[in-house]
Amino acid sequence: MNDNIYETRKLVDEYLLFHYGTADDVLGWAGGPSEAVGFPERVARHVGTEKVARALDVGAAVGRSSYTLSEIAEEVISIDYSLAFVEAAAELAENKEVTVSRLIEGNVKDEVTLRKPTSGDSSRISFMQGDAMVIPQVLGTFDRVLAANLICRLPEPKKFLDRLPSLVNEGGRVVLATPCTWLEEFTPPENFPKGETLDWLKKEMSEHFTLEKETNEPFLIRETARKFQWTVSQVTVWRRK
Repeated sequence: MNDNIYETRKLVDEYLLFHYGTADDVLGWAGGPSEAVGFPERVARHVGTEKVARALDVGAAVGRSSYTLSEIAEEVISIDYSLAFVEAAAELAENKEVTVSRLIEGNVKDEVTLRKPTSGDSSRISFMQGDAMVIPQVLGTFDRVLAANLICRLPEPKKFLDRLPSLVNEGGRVVLATPCTWLEEFTPPENFPKGETLDWLKKEMSEHFTLEKETNEPFLIRETARKFQWTVSQVTVWRRK
């Protein structure tokens, strides 16, 4: 598994742009897939609108979804394995803006200033480094859990799924989003789902959770001014029995 890719300045800047950039910041082309911009906010809204005590954003990257969760939760724990991502999220929360580098082409770059969301409450969010496969018991339990584009980046994704029943309060909701891009550089092939990801999730989750919704959310990551990753994440919403 490559642990270092998400610690690089290049990836930090790409993900800050992915999470906090406007359609003009990220895309900048008329007729492009602008509906795919703003994924971290959109996917977080699948947790629902009911007010709750605690929410967990696991695999939070640079933290935009955590702001959306803070609209409905009194406390949000925002965890990512990448220390560089966590530090970038905390810096933006404190300084209210951050300037990132965008690659145009070749060695040509420019800069764009990204701003802290006006919605949500950063005082409710705790940004911390951690491993989704080993979530400590001391963090307690949660009413809402979001894991966006996480499970297909874990070496042992079943460890995370097995932790959910003890992590989520009765009646609580879990949102799992995944583009199902299983890669050997992150997950050993023997830990891939045996069939399709959705069927595997239904099998692993059904004992303790009820599947409430299946849907899809596109997302867009800018690589250069002319090259983008357009991907569709499979979203499932689960209620703790």
